[in-house]
Amino acid sequence: MGHRALIAYRRPDHLYDLRYSHWGGDHLEIREYLNAENPLANGRIDAEVLADSVALASVLTDFLDPCCYEVLYLVDADFDIRSYHVCWLDFGDGRHLGRGALIGVDDATEDHTIRTWFRAIKTTVSDLVEMGVFSREAARSYLETRITEEQDGYFYTYGACDERVFGGTSTSTGTSPFDCLDSDDEA
Repeated sequence: MGHRALIAYRRPDHLYDLRYSHWGGDHLEIREYLNAENPLANGRIDAEVLADSVALASVLTDFLDPCCYEVLYLVDADFDIRSYHVCWLDFGDGRHLGRGALIGVDDATEDHTIRTWFRAIKTTVSDLVEMGVFSREAARSYLETRITEEQDGYFYTYGACDERVFGGTSTSTGTSPFDCLDSDDEA
């Protein structure tokens, strides 16, 4: 099964090169090994580039499938790393499979806490959907509210092709994971 991670390396032209790690989402281990001298984290990241010259918005909408990935790493030109736990907000019944949220995590302990917190809430809500207490839409709205209020999450829709996907249908107070990396673009 693995603990899949998507690693997005920022290029000088402000586009991103994307790579895959099959076990990179396990305990945020890649953070310990990824640096300028070891850009593939001592073999923990695949050498093959998944995609190059990717615009920032496309990282989420075209590549970060929340059903498949557990962690997103954003690596800037100085190899400063920001990591995000990926939460899949849908229920695996073939409808709306691409709704996700990102929650910033700094270390393995925080990632474990977020992973456990989300798993407990989603399992409970899934049970309520199966019992007919919540509709799928109400359940997803509830998950988004909890993530917004308790974790400052950032929402996106994988597979969407326009910029309205960020924040989705809920009112997201979450900070874009890209704000800190693109602050110099404004100048």
